Amino acid sequence: MSSYKDYKEKALQNPDVKSEYDALQPEYDIIQAMINARVDQNITQKELSARTGITQADISRIENGTRNPSLSMVKKLARGLGMQLKLEFVKAPSKR
Repeated sequence: MSSYKDYKEKALQNPDVKSEYDALQPEYDIIQAMINARVDQNITQKELSARTGITQADISRIENGTRNPSLSMVKKLARGLGMQLKLEFVKAPSKR
């Protein structure tokens, strides 16, 4: 049986799949950074909700990728985690 890593590697060889995957990367980066910060601080979604005023259900939806938070909401989450939000633009790799 093939592993997910093998499947992903094979799927990303398809240019259309790779393009869609790359387009979603910023969202996944934000989600993962938020989850990592919350877990590193050993706080629950409920505790983060109390700190931010964002419902626990919305935090759960953000973390599982079914809710796309506004910049204002991401800033609120960063403050609730005792962190500063840093947004940067980096040069995209050239397409050949």
